[in-house]
Amino acid sequence: MPSAISHAVVALAAGASFAPQNPPGKLFTLSVICSVMPDVDVLGFAFGIPYGHFFGHRGFFHSLSFAFLMSLLVVTLFFREATPFSSGWWYYLLYFFSLSASHGLLDALTDGGLGVALLSPFNNTRYFFPWRPLVVSPIGLEGFFSRWGLLVIKSELLWIWIPSGLMILFVRGIRWLL
Repeated sequence: MPSAISHAVVALAAGASFAPQNPPGKLFTLSVICSVMPDVDVLGFAFGIPYGHFFGHRGFFHSLSFAFLMSLLVVTLFFREATPFSSGWWYYLLYFFSLSASHGLLDALTDGGLGVALLSPFNNTRYFFPWRPLVVSPIGLEGFFSRWGLLVIKSELLWIWIPSGLMILFVRGIRWLL
């Protein structure tokens, strides 16, 4: 998986690029929560849930179905002012879905693990993308403060942080021109 820091970078870049004018303060906090929430499944290790289990790491919580449920929950609980099925409601639903789904998609770009159950619960096959440029991040802090952690940061800087910054500049540049 990319580090939680990089999942948050993606969320903040999406907010800086695609949030409406004067977004509610909760938007950025909820953006980060949606982007990192799928990793709640690592708690399963403490309860003896194996990695490859339906609820194991990179299982159901990394799926597009979970991303949809997560976005629906966030919009329902935190954006009550958006009338269901209005353009604002659809905007928030798609925005938070994209952030929640980005987690599993980024994990499928890593060079380690068992893959990501993107289509769970309908298909529990774990997938990787054919191109996997991201060094998989260690689970836990010990591994992160090592040579491995440095390799993770270098790959995430190149493949996540810089593109996220460029996306912000590009979108803001387009807005400025318009």
